[in-house]
Amino acid sequence: MKGRNMAMDYKQAVDYVLGLTDYEKVPAAYTPENYDLKRMETLLDRLGNPHLAAKSIHIAGTKGKGSTAAMMASALSSSGFVTGLFTSPHLLSIRERFKVDDNFITEDEFTGLVKTIQPHVEHTDRQKGHGKLTTFEVLTAMAFTYFKSKKVQFQVIEAGLGGRLDATNLVQPEVCVLAPISLDHTQILGNTIAKIAAEKAGIIKKGSKVVSAPQPDEAMKVIEDVCKDKKARLTKVGVDVTWQLRKANMRSQYFQVTTQEATYNLIIPLLGGHQLENATTAVTALEVLSHDYPAISPQSMATGLARVYWPGRLQILLRRPLVVADGAHNAQSMARLREAIGKSFRYEKLIIIMGTSLDKDIHGMVEELAGIADTVIVTRAKHPRAMDPKKLEAEFATYRIQAKVETSVADAVKYALSVSDLRDLVVATGSLFVVGETIAYLDQVAPQ
Repeated sequence: MKGRNMAMDYKQAVDYVLGLTDYEKVPAAYTPENYDLKRMETLLDRLGNPHLAAKSIHIAGTKGKGSTAAMMASALSSSGFVTGLFTSPHLLSIRERFKVDDNFITEDEFTGLVKTIQPHVEHTDRQKGHGKLTTFEVLTAMAFTYFKSKKVQFQVIEAGLGGRLDATNLVQPEVCVLAPISLDHTQILGNTIAKIAAEKAGIIKKGSKVVSAPQPDEAMKVIEDVCKDKKARLTKVGVDVTWQLRKANMRSQYFQVTTQEATYNLIIPLLGGHQLENATTAVTALEVLSHDYPAISPQSMATGLARVYWPGRLQILLRRPLVVADGAHNAQSMARLREAIGKSFRYEKLIIIMGTSLDKDIHGMVEELAGIADTVIVTRAKHPRAMDPKKLEAEFATYRIQAKVETSVADAVKYALSVSDLRDLVVATGSLFVVGETIAYLDQVAPQ
Protein backbone atom coordinates (compact mmCIF):
# COMPACT_ATOMS: atom_id res chain seq x y z
CA MET A 1 0.00 0.00 0.00
CA LYS A 2 2.98 2.29 0.59
CA GLY A 3 3.44 4.67 -2.32
CA ARG A 4 -0.17 4.25 -3.48
CA ASN A 5 -1.73 6.17 -0.61
CA MET A 6 -3.24 8.96 -2.69
CA ALA A 7 -5.03 6.47 -4.94
CA MET A 8 -6.42 4.43 -2.07
CA ASP A 9 -10.10 3.55 -2.25
CA TYR A 10 -12.39 2.35 0.56
CA LYS A 11 -11.75 -1.36 0.03
CA GLN A 12 -7.98 -0.77 0.01
CA ALA A 13 -8.30 1.30 3.18
CA VAL A 14 -10.19 -1.49 4.96
CA ASP A 15 -7.72 -4.09 3.67
CA TYR A 16 -4.81 -2.00 4.95
CA VAL A 17 -6.22 -1.78 8.47
CA LEU A 18 -7.30 -5.42 8.61
CA GLY A 19 -3.95 -6.48 7.19
CA LEU A 20 -2.14 -5.34 10.33
CA THR A 21 -1.62 -7.68 13.27
CA ASP A 22 -5.19 -8.43 14.35
CA TYR A 23 -5.68 -9.92 17.81
CA GLU A 24 -9.41 -10.20 17.17
CA LYS A 25 -8.51 -12.89 14.63
CA VAL A 26 -5.34 -14.32 16.18
CA PRO A 27 -5.36 -13.84 19.97
CA ALA A 28 -2.04 -13.19 21.71
CA ALA A 29 -0.91 -13.31 25.33
CA TYR A 30 -2.07 -10.25 27.26
CA THR A 31 1.41 -8.91 28.00
CA PRO A 32 3.05 -5.49 27.75
CA GLU A 33 5.03 -6.85 24.79
CA ASN A 34 1.87 -7.58 22.77
CA TYR A 35 -0.29 -4.78 24.18
CA ASP A 36 2.26 -2.00 24.53
CA LEU A 37 0.68 1.36 25.32
CA LYS A 38 3.97 3.08 24.48
CA ARG A 39 3.37 2.59 20.77
CA MET A 40 -0.15 4.02 21.18
CA GLU A 41 1.31 7.00 23.03
CA THR A 42 3.80 7.53 20.21
CA LEU A 43 1.14 7.33 17.52
CA LEU A 44 -1.33 9.57 19.32
CA ASP A 45 1.39 12.12 20.05
CA ARG A 46 2.24 12.27 16.35
CA LEU A 47 -1.45 12.80 15.61
CA GLY A 48 -1.72 15.70 18.07
CA ASN A 49 -3.17 13.70 20.97
CA PRO A 50 -6.72 13.60 19.59
CA HIS A 51 -7.85 11.35 22.46
CA LEU A 52 -7.71 14.38 24.76
CA ALA A 53 -9.82 16.65 22.52
CA ALA A 54 -13.20 15.53 23.90
CA LYS A 55 -14.55 14.59 27.29
CA SER A 56 -14.44 10.80 27.64
CA ILE A 57 -16.56 8.06 29.13
CA HIS A 58 -14.59 4.82 29.31
CA ILE A 59 -16.42 1.48 29.58
CA ALA A 60 -14.89 -1.94 30.25
CA GLY A 61 -16.40 -5.29 31.22
CA THR A 62 -17.16 -8.73 29.87
CA LYS A 63 -20.74 -8.35 28.71
CA GLY A 64 -23.14 -5.47 28.26
CA LYS A 65 -20.47 -2.82 27.75
CA GLY A 66 -21.52 -2.12 24.15
CA SER A 67 -25.20 -1.78 25.08
CA THR A 68 -24.30 0.49 28.00
CA ALA A 69 -22.07 2.59 25.74
CA ALA A 70 -24.80 2.93 23.11
CA MET A 71 -27.34 4.05 25.71
CA MET A 72 -24.99 6.64 27.18
CA ALA A 73 -24.08 8.00 23.75
CA SER A 74 -27.74 8.28 22.77
CA ALA A 75 -28.56 10.15 26.00
CA LEU A 76 -25.62 12.52 25.58
CA SER A 77 -26.70 13.29 22.01
CA SER A 78 -30.24 13.94 23.29
CA SER A 79 -28.72 16.30 25.86
CA GLY A 80 -27.40 18.47 23.03
CA PHE A 81 -23.79 17.30 22.97
CA VAL A 82 -22.05 16.23 19.77
CA THR A 83 -21.23 12.67 20.80
CA GLY A 84 -18.86 10.07 19.41
CA LEU A 85 -19.28 6.34 20.02
CA PHE A 86 -16.46 3.82 19.47
CA THR A 87 -17.38 0.14 19.85
CA SER A 88 -16.18 -3.28 18.75
CA PRO A 89 -16.53 -5.67 17.07
CA HIS A 90 -18.88 -4.82 14.21
CA LEU A 91 -21.75 -6.85 12.77
CA LEU A 92 -21.72 -6.06 9.05
CA SER A 93 -19.39 -3.16 8.33
CA ILE A 94 -16.26 -1.83 10.01
CA ARG A 95 -17.89 1.61 9.73
CA GLU A 96 -20.24 0.62 12.58
CA ARG A 97 -17.38 1.09 15.03
CA PHE A 98 -17.30 4.88 14.46
CA LYS A 99 -20.45 6.84 15.11
CA VAL A 100 -21.17 10.53 15.72
CA ASP A 101 -24.67 11.12 17.03
CA ASP A 102 -26.92 9.14 14.63
CA ASN A 103 -24.41 8.75 11.82
CA PHE A 104 -21.77 6.13 11.06
CA ILE A 105 -18.54 7.26 9.43
CA THR A 106 -18.86 7.33 5.64
CA GLU A 107 -16.68 5.28 3.30
CA ASP A 108 -14.96 8.45 2.08
CA GLU A 109 -14.30 9.62 5.63
CA PHE A 110 -12.90 6.21 6.57
CA THR A 111 -10.62 6.20 3.53
CA GLY A 112 -9.46 9.74 4.28
CA LEU A 113 -8.64 8.78 7.85
CA VAL A 114 -6.52 5.87 6.73
CA LYS A 115 -4.65 8.14 4.30
CA THR A 116 -4.00 10.57 7.14
CA ILE A 117 -2.90 8.01 9.69
CA GLN A 118 -0.89 5.59 7.50
CA PRO A 119 2.42 7.51 7.43
CA HIS A 120 2.25 7.98 11.20
CA VAL A 121 1.61 4.26 11.65
CA GLU A 122 4.60 3.42 9.49
CA HIS A 123 6.81 5.90 11.38
CA THR A 124 5.70 4.46 14.73
CA ASP A 125 6.32 0.91 13.52
CA ARG A 126 9.91 1.83 12.65
CA GLN A 127 10.63 2.79 16.25
CA LYS A 128 12.50 0.13 18.20
CA GLY A 129 11.48 -1.49 21.44
CA HIS A 130 7.67 -1.58 21.42
CA GLY A 131 6.52 -3.74 18.51
CA LYS A 132 4.21 -2.94 15.63
CA LEU A 133 0.78 -1.36 15.84
CA THR A 134 -2.21 -3.71 15.65
CA THR A 135 -5.51 -3.42 13.83
CA PHE A 136 -7.39 -2.46 17.00
CA GLU A 137 -4.80 0.12 18.00
CA VAL A 138 -4.99 1.79 14.61
CA LEU A 139 -8.80 1.72 14.66
CA THR A 140 -8.70 3.30 18.13
CA ALA A 141 -6.40 6.08 16.95
CA MET A 142 -8.63 6.57 13.92
CA ALA A 143 -11.66 6.94 16.18
CA PHE A 144 -10.01 9.63 18.29
CA THR A 145 -8.81 11.45 15.15
CA TYR A 146 -12.26 11.24 13.57
CA PHE A 147 -14.04 12.48 16.68
CA LYS A 148 -11.65 15.43 16.92
CA SER A 149 -12.31 16.33 13.27
CA LYS A 150 -16.05 16.25 13.97
CA LYS A 151 -15.61 18.53 17.02
CA VAL A 152 -17.13 15.90 19.26
CA GLN A 153 -17.79 17.14 22.80
CA PHE A 154 -18.21 13.74 24.46
CA GLN A 155 -16.72 10.45 23.30
CA VAL A 156 -18.03 7.17 24.67
CA ILE A 157 -15.24 4.63 24.35
CA GLU A 158 -15.76 0.90 24.74
CA ALA A 159 -12.57 -0.89 25.75
CA GLY A 160 -11.55 -3.84 23.62
CA LEU A 161 -9.90 -6.73 25.42
CA GLY A 162 -9.26 -6.29 29.14
CA GLY A 163 -8.70 -2.69 30.14
CA ARG A 164 -5.33 -2.17 31.81
CA LEU A 165 -3.30 -2.65 28.63
CA ASP A 166 -6.10 -1.84 26.20
CA ALA A 167 -5.38 0.64 23.40
CA THR A 168 -8.25 2.83 24.64
CA ASN A 169 -6.72 3.21 28.11
CA LEU A 170 -4.98 6.52 27.39
CA VAL A 171 -8.14 8.61 27.77
CA GLN A 172 -8.71 10.71 30.86
CA PRO A 173 -12.35 9.83 31.56
CA GLU A 174 -15.00 11.94 33.22
CA VAL A 175 -16.43 8.65 34.50
CA CYS A 176 -15.20 5.05 34.34
CA VAL A 177 -17.90 2.41 33.88
CA LEU A 178 -17.54 -1.29 34.61
CA ALA A 179 -20.12 -3.52 32.95
CA PRO A 180 -20.70 -7.05 34.32
CA ILE A 181 -17.52 -9.11 34.60
CA SER A 182 -17.44 -12.86 34.05
CA LEU A 183 -15.14 -15.59 32.77
CA ASP A 184 -14.21 -14.94 29.14
CA HIS A 185 -10.94 -14.86 27.21
CA THR A 186 -9.54 -16.86 30.14
CA GLN A 187 -6.44 -17.95 28.21
CA ILE A 188 -5.52 -14.29 27.81
CA LEU A 189 -6.91 -12.40 30.81
CA GLY A 190 -6.70 -15.09 33.50
CA ASN A 191 -8.70 -18.05 34.70
CA THR A 192 -10.45 -16.48 37.68
CA ILE A 193 -13.03 -13.73 38.06
CA ALA A 194 -10.61 -11.83 40.30
CA LYS A 195 -7.81 -11.86 37.71
CA ILE A 196 -10.15 -10.72 34.95
CA ALA A 197 -11.62 -8.01 37.19
CA ALA A 198 -8.12 -6.72 37.92
CA GLU A 199 -7.52 -6.27 34.19
CA LYS A 200 -10.89 -4.59 33.63
CA ALA A 201 -10.43 -2.32 36.66
CA GLY A 202 -7.22 -1.11 35.06
CA ILE A 203 -9.26 1.66 33.41
CA ILE A 204 -9.84 3.31 36.81
CA LYS A 205 -7.73 6.46 37.11
CA LYS A 206 -6.54 8.22 40.26
CA GLY A 207 -9.33 10.33 41.78
CA SER A 208 -11.84 9.28 39.12
CA LYS A 209 -15.57 8.67 39.36
CA VAL A 210 -16.48 5.01 38.90
CA VAL A 211 -19.82 3.31 38.27
CA SER A 212 -20.05 -0.46 38.45
CA ALA A 213 -22.84 -2.75 37.32
CA PRO A 214 -23.72 -5.59 39.72
CA GLN A 215 -20.73 -7.92 39.94
CA PRO A 216 -19.79 -11.30 41.39
CA ASP A 217 -18.38 -10.86 44.89
CA GLU A 218 -14.82 -11.60 43.76
CA ALA A 219 -15.00 -8.94 41.04
CA MET A 220 -16.57 -6.31 43.30
CA LYS A 221 -13.88 -6.87 45.94
CA VAL A 222 -11.19 -6.15 43.34
CA ILE A 223 -13.02 -3.05 42.09
CA GLU A 224 -13.50 -1.74 45.64
CA ASP A 225 -9.81 -2.28 46.43
CA VAL A 226 -8.67 -0.49 43.26
CA CYS A 227 -11.03 2.43 43.96
CA LYS A 228 -9.74 2.68 47.52
CA ASP A 229 -6.13 2.59 46.36
CA LYS A 230 -6.74 5.25 43.71
CA LYS A 231 -9.07 7.34 45.86
CA ALA A 232 -11.80 6.94 43.26
CA ARG A 233 -15.47 7.41 44.14
CA LEU A 234 -17.46 4.25 43.46
CA THR A 235 -21.21 4.01 42.86
CA LYS A 236 -22.59 0.47 42.82
CA VAL A 237 -25.64 -0.40 40.74
CA GLY A 238 -27.83 -2.82 42.66
CA VAL A 239 -26.73 -1.31 45.98
CA ASP A 240 -26.71 2.49 45.67
CA VAL A 241 -29.07 2.44 42.69
CA THR A 242 -31.96 0.04 41.98
CA TRP A 243 -34.38 -0.65 39.14
CA GLN A 244 -37.79 -2.23 38.69
CA LEU A 245 -39.53 -3.49 35.57
CA ARG A 246 -43.02 -2.08 35.18
CA LYS A 247 -44.17 -3.71 31.94
CA ALA A 248 -42.74 -5.14 28.75
CA ASN A 249 -43.77 -6.27 25.29
CA MET A 250 -41.92 -7.58 22.25
CA ARG A 251 -40.78 -4.08 21.32
CA SER A 252 -39.94 -2.25 24.54
CA GLN A 253 -39.43 -2.42 28.29
CA TYR A 254 -40.86 0.16 30.71
CA PHE A 255 -39.00 0.47 33.99
CA GLN A 256 -38.09 2.70 36.91
CA VAL A 257 -34.63 3.57 38.21
CA THR A 258 -34.21 4.88 41.75
CA THR A 259 -30.98 6.58 42.77
CA GLN A 260 -30.10 8.43 45.95
CA GLU A 261 -31.03 11.65 44.16
CA ALA A 262 -33.97 10.94 41.87
CA THR A 263 -36.46 8.50 40.35
CA TYR A 264 -36.49 8.01 36.59
CA ASN A 265 -39.33 6.51 34.56
CA LEU A 266 -37.81 5.11 31.39
CA ILE A 267 -38.40 3.08 28.22
CA ILE A 268 -35.84 1.14 26.19
CA PRO A 269 -36.47 -0.56 22.81
CA LEU A 270 -34.21 -3.45 23.88
CA LEU A 271 -35.43 -6.77 25.28
CA GLY A 272 -34.19 -8.87 28.18
CA GLY A 273 -33.74 -8.29 31.88
CA HIS A 274 -30.01 -7.82 31.41
CA GLN A 275 -30.71 -4.70 29.33
CA LEU A 276 -32.50 -3.16 32.31
CA GLU A 277 -29.31 -3.68 34.30
CA ASN A 278 -27.26 -2.14 31.50
CA ALA A 279 -29.68 0.79 31.25
CA THR A 280 -29.53 1.37 34.99
CA THR A 281 -25.73 1.41 34.84
CA ALA A 282 -25.92 3.95 31.99
CA VAL A 283 -28.39 6.15 33.91
CA THR A 284 -26.22 6.02 37.02
CA ALA A 285 -23.15 7.16 35.07
CA LEU A 286 -25.18 9.87 33.34
CA GLU A 287 -26.42 11.16 36.69
CA VAL A 288 -22.80 11.33 37.90
CA LEU A 289 -21.96 13.37 34.79
CA SER A 290 -24.99 15.62 35.27
CA HIS A 291 -23.45 17.15 38.38
CA ASP A 292 -20.91 18.90 36.12
CA TYR A 293 -23.03 19.04 32.96
CA PRO A 294 -26.59 20.08 33.86
CA ALA A 295 -27.75 19.75 30.25
CA ILE A 296 -27.89 16.03 31.04
CA SER A 297 -31.39 16.05 32.49
CA PRO A 298 -33.94 13.37 33.40
CA GLN A 299 -35.81 14.28 30.20
CA SER A 300 -32.77 14.01 27.94
CA MET A 301 -31.83 10.69 29.55
CA ALA A 302 -35.34 9.37 28.95
CA THR A 303 -35.35 10.61 25.35
CA GLY A 304 -31.94 9.11 24.65
CA LEU A 305 -32.73 5.70 26.09
CA ALA A 306 -36.06 5.54 24.27
CA ARG A 307 -34.35 6.01 20.90
CA VAL A 308 -31.22 3.92 21.40
CA TYR A 309 -30.32 1.58 18.55
CA TRP A 310 -28.14 -1.42 19.33
CA PRO A 311 -28.60 -4.29 16.88
CA GLY A 312 -27.75 -7.94 17.38
CA ARG A 313 -28.94 -8.12 20.98
CA LEU A 314 -32.25 -9.95 21.22
CA GLN A 315 -33.03 -8.30 17.90
CA ILE A 316 -36.18 -9.46 16.14
CA LEU A 317 -35.36 -10.00 12.46
CA LEU A 318 -38.55 -11.71 11.27
CA ARG A 319 -42.03 -12.02 12.79
CA ARG A 320 -43.48 -15.16 11.16
CA PRO A 321 -41.70 -17.28 12.07
CA LEU A 322 -40.12 -15.25 14.84
CA VAL A 323 -36.37 -15.01 14.16
CA VAL A 324 -34.22 -13.42 16.85
CA ALA A 325 -30.46 -12.76 16.84
CA ASP A 326 -28.44 -12.36 20.01
CA GLY A 327 -24.67 -12.10 20.40
CA ALA A 328 -24.41 -14.11 23.66
CA HIS A 329 -20.89 -15.53 23.65
CA ASN A 330 -20.20 -17.07 27.05
CA ALA A 331 -22.04 -19.13 29.66
CA GLN A 332 -23.24 -16.13 31.65
CA SER A 333 -24.64 -14.27 28.67
CA MET A 334 -26.20 -17.50 27.40
CA ALA A 335 -27.94 -17.90 30.76
CA ARG A 336 -29.37 -14.41 30.32
CA LEU A 337 -30.47 -15.27 26.82
CA ARG A 338 -32.21 -18.39 28.12
CA GLU A 339 -34.02 -16.30 30.73
CA ALA A 340 -35.02 -13.70 28.15
CA ILE A 341 -36.37 -16.35 25.76
CA GLY A 342 -38.62 -17.64 28.52
CA LYS A 343 -39.88 -14.22 29.54
CA SER A 344 -40.05 -12.29 26.27
CA PHE A 345 -41.43 -14.69 23.67
CA ARG A 346 -44.29 -17.12 23.08
CA TYR A 347 -43.68 -19.95 20.62
CA GLU A 348 -44.45 -23.55 19.72
CA LYS A 349 -40.93 -24.87 19.08
CA LEU A 350 -37.52 -23.35 19.74
CA ILE A 351 -34.92 -23.76 17.01
CA ILE A 352 -31.37 -22.75 18.00
CA ILE A 353 -28.69 -21.79 15.49
CA MET A 354 -25.32 -21.71 17.23
CA GLY A 355 -21.77 -20.97 16.21
CA THR A 356 -18.98 -19.69 18.40
CA SER A 357 -15.30 -18.76 18.53
CA LEU A 358 -12.39 -21.03 19.35
CA ASP A 359 -11.65 -19.77 22.86
CA LYS A 360 -15.16 -20.06 24.28
CA ASP A 361 -16.54 -22.21 27.11
CA ILE A 362 -18.80 -24.30 24.91
CA HIS A 363 -19.66 -26.67 27.75
CA GLY A 364 -21.18 -23.83 29.78
CA MET A 365 -22.90 -22.30 26.75
CA VAL A 366 -24.41 -25.58 25.54
CA GLU A 367 -25.54 -26.46 29.05
CA GLU A 368 -27.72 -23.34 29.11
CA LEU A 369 -29.41 -24.12 25.79
CA ALA A 370 -29.70 -27.90 25.92
CA GLY A 371 -32.73 -27.93 28.20
CA ILE A 372 -34.87 -25.55 26.14
CA ALA A 373 -34.08 -26.29 22.47
CA ASP A 374 -36.35 -28.46 20.34
CA THR A 375 -33.98 -28.36 17.35
CA VAL A 376 -30.30 -27.39 17.27
CA ILE A 377 -28.33 -26.34 14.20
CA VAL A 378 -24.59 -25.82 14.65
CA THR A 379 -22.51 -23.82 12.21
CA ARG A 380 -19.51 -21.56 11.84
CA ALA A 381 -19.08 -17.94 10.81
CA LYS A 382 -16.57 -16.93 8.14
CA HIS A 383 -14.30 -15.47 10.83
CA PRO A 384 -10.91 -17.25 11.12
CA ARG A 385 -11.43 -17.81 14.84
CA ALA A 386 -14.73 -19.66 14.31
CA MET A 387 -14.96 -23.04 16.02
CA ASP A 388 -15.47 -26.22 14.00
CA PRO A 389 -19.21 -26.99 14.34
CA LYS A 390 -18.35 -30.67 14.80
CA LYS A 391 -17.09 -29.75 18.30
CA LEU A 392 -20.43 -28.13 19.09
CA GLU A 393 -22.20 -31.17 17.66
CA ALA A 394 -20.23 -33.41 20.02
CA GLU A 395 -20.99 -31.18 23.00
CA PHE A 396 -24.73 -31.24 22.32
CA ALA A 397 -24.50 -35.03 21.92
CA THR A 398 -23.48 -35.28 25.59
CA TYR A 399 -27.00 -34.02 26.32
CA ARG A 400 -28.50 -36.56 23.88
CA ILE A 401 -29.27 -33.84 21.37
CA GLN A 402 -28.50 -34.62 17.75
CA ALA A 403 -27.51 -31.28 16.26
CA LYS A 404 -27.76 -30.61 12.55
CA VAL A 405 -24.38 -29.45 11.14
CA GLU A 406 -24.38 -26.71 8.49
CA THR A 407 -21.10 -25.39 7.15
CA SER A 408 -22.23 -21.78 6.77
CA VAL A 409 -24.48 -19.42 8.70
CA ALA A 410 -26.55 -18.77 5.57
CA ASP A 411 -27.19 -22.51 5.16
CA ALA A 412 -28.05 -22.80 8.86
CA VAL A 413 -30.65 -20.02 8.62
CA LYS A 414 -32.04 -21.47 5.40
CA TYR A 415 -32.45 -24.87 7.05
CA ALA A 416 -34.01 -23.36 10.20
CA LEU A 417 -36.62 -21.57 8.12
CA SER A 418 -37.36 -24.75 6.17
CA VAL A 419 -38.17 -26.75 9.31
CA SER A 420 -40.00 -24.00 11.23
CA ASP A 421 -43.71 -23.21 11.38
CA LEU A 422 -45.07 -19.68 11.62
CA ARG A 423 -45.50 -19.95 15.41
CA ASP A 424 -41.96 -21.19 16.08
CA LEU A 425 -39.00 -19.21 17.41
CA VAL A 426 -35.59 -19.32 15.71
CA VAL A 427 -32.66 -17.91 17.72
CA ALA A 428 -29.24 -17.33 16.14
CA THR A 429 -26.54 -16.96 18.78
CA GLY A 430 -23.04 -17.84 20.01
CA SER A 431 -21.11 -14.89 18.58
CA LEU A 432 -21.63 -11.49 17.02
CA PHE A 433 -20.10 -12.87 13.82
CA VAL A 434 -22.92 -15.44 13.56
CA VAL A 435 -25.41 -12.67 14.29
CA GLY A 436 -23.95 -10.42 11.60
CA GLU A 437 -24.09 -13.14 8.96
CA THR A 438 -27.66 -14.01 9.98
CA ILE A 439 -28.72 -10.40 9.53
CA ALA A 440 -26.92 -10.17 6.19
CA TYR A 441 -28.58 -13.35 4.88
CA LEU A 442 -32.08 -12.30 5.93
CA ASP A 443 -31.56 -8.85 4.46
CA GLN A 444 -31.00 -10.58 1.12
CA VAL A 445 -33.85 -13.10 1.19
CA ALA A 446 -36.44 -11.31 3.32
CA PRO A 447 -35.72 -7.57 3.40
CA GLN A 448 -37.79 -5.73 5.98
